[in-house]
Amino acid sequence: MRKGALAVIFAAVVMMIAGTGCTGCAGKKGDTTDSVTTDSIATDSVELIDTVESIVESAPVPKAADELFDDFFFNFINNRKLQRARVKFPLRVTEGGTTHLLQSGQWQMERFFKDQGYYTLIFDNVKQMNLVKDTAVSNVIVERILLQADKVEQFHFNRENGQWLLTEKKIVGLDESDNASFLTFLQGFFAHPEDSRHVQNPLPYYGPDPEDDEGKYLNMHIPAESWAEYLPEVPGEKIYNILYGQHNNAGSEKIFLFKGIANGLETQLKFHNQGGEWKLVEISL
Repeated sequence: MRKGALAVIFAAVVMMIAGTGCTGCAGKKGDTTDSVTTDSIATDSVELIDTVESIVESAPVPKAADELFDDFFFNFINNRKLQRARVKFPLRVTEGGTTHLLQSGQWQMERFFKDQGYYTLIFDNVKQMNLVKDTAVSNVIVERILLQADKVEQFHFNRENGQWLLTEKKIVGLDESDNASFLTFLQGFFAHPEDSRHVQNPLPYYGPDPEDDEGKYLNMHIPAESWAEYLPEVPGEKIYNILYGQHNNAGSEKIFLFKGIANGLETQLKFHNQGGEWKLVEISL
């Protein structure tokens, strides 16, 4: 996901904080002067971050950010002022057949997956993955999937007059999702990573060697019980999905994609439905 100027600003802040932090580390342990300096640095760092966030929120969003949904959405989850402006109030919220209208004053900032460093996507095939870069897409649904609560929160976005807007929120049961069978499987699969019964053994792996800092690339097979070691992390009770206009079906194949927010790195998990049971058949980066 492209970050543009916002990512550059935050990167600069992190570098500045890291650099000033080293100055405080140079003194001897127990030095009162160093302690005072470190406290001052911490205060300055917080003030700097507040200033940057203020600048980000006051900066206009370029029109190009509305071309691709991912570009818009990054701004949406980072900019409080923009987010409120891009929610169509009163917002229709539907759950269990009941609809109510959420007023502007009731809205709370939605950060979605911003703080976890990555997000996840579910596709039926490789062709669907091309929709992420399709500027013709005008209807997108961001799903917050609560695996253990058996719920899916669906945020419906539409592009109107060239601008993306959040127009509706729906809360449905896991069994009402287009990915119902697969999501039900993921409930147990991610909750018990030590259970490798649903992993092909040995498992094909294509990607960097996790034990090699030089980034050696591997094309190999790994033991089924080691599958979780090759993921950025094993998701907990909550995952996300973005539907770029595609309609998932039960099918016999799913691609579960991890995508890094800061580095854009991707980890693909391919699953096949074999005899009515889902099985992990490949990991690739």
